Amino acid sequence: MEERQPRHASEAGQAPEGSLAHRFQRGFLAGKRLSDFPWEDLEEILKNSKDSSPLLTILQKTVFHPMCLKYPPSVKYRRCFLSELIKKHESTGAEPLDQLYEALGDVLNSEETTHCYKNYLLPSGDAVTLCETVAIISQGTTGLVTWDAGLYLAEWALENTAVFCNRSVLELGSGIGLTGIAICKACHPRAYTFSDHHECVLQQLSANIRLNGLFLQPEVCGHSTAEHAACKAELARSQGPNIIVAELDWNLVTRERLMELQADIVIAADVVYDPELTQSLIGAVQKLFSCSSDGKAPEVYIAFAIRNPDTYCGFQAELDKVGIRWEVVPNPRKHLFPYDRRANITILRLLV
Repeated sequence: MEERQPRHASEAGQAPEGSLAHRFQRGFLAGKRLSDFPWEDLEEILKNSKDSSPLLTILQKTVFHPMCLKYPPSVKYRRCFLSELIKKHESTGAEPLDQLYEALGDVLNSEETTHCYKNYLLPSGDAVTLCETVAIISQGTTGLVTWDAGLYLAEWALENTAVFCNRSVLELGSGIGLTGIAICKACHPRAYTFSDHHECVLQQLSANIRLNGLFLQPEVCGHSTAEHAACKAELARSQGPNIIVAELDWNLVTRERLMELQADIVIAADVVYDPELTQSLIGAVQKLFSCSSDGKAPEVYIAFAIRNPDTYCGFQAELDKVGIRWEVVPNPRKHLFPYDRRANITILRLLV
């Protein structure tokens, strides 16, 4: 069930419309499904308001927010959002609000692109900004968009920072980087290895890491001497973890390669949806469990949305076959990211 949001000044320490605007802001910047916005709460406030100030506040925190102006959601998303705000305003019978129509006019004059941005606000006030495709499947892969299980895993990580603090983390199937970037910004790992297999995903992943002010280790920053020198200088100024992006094919990766990464923690999100892929994943996990140099196996956490119960049960059965034990990790308590709260998402910790 979605965490209850404060709706009165005594609960939030601010006016009700201020709290509501904050909820709109978090959802809008992250590209939340429009149907999941608190429209009924907005209607209630507009009925009791003497002017259009609640809508102006929402506009300032969403469409006119500096983050939106620099890293905007898709044109279609902004158009639909503004159209819905206009409907709510017109239903009150109030005078037309020029700022709303001007904002919609600007969006209608904008060209739609194949990419958009999503901005996820962290409790610290920092944000994770991602460039992703507007299509679910692009260039033959689903890895160029953010999926709910990745948001869920990031949410859990931010509540369990001790798991990652000063540890070396390997992420399998990083996609465009939401989970790993959030962990690097908020959980203070010592080192972080993002990995994936699709070339386009790796390119977009690297771009998103840099977009968020994080620095890759020199060997993945370029091939020229000048590029290496510049990247080393950036890394020296950085206070973050040592970060690399690695191309890993679960079927082909060797035990020696995994040993080089020296992972204390291994995570993955939304990688359990295809039986063939599941077999490859389990094979990689077996290699990881066998390659610890000090005899201590890494901690492994796999997050996934249970779209098909048979796939979920099949994954557990395959783990049992090869002697990998598992336990369900408790759900995160706070609602930090706008994934579908109705989705059945879980995290398994794998054990040997």
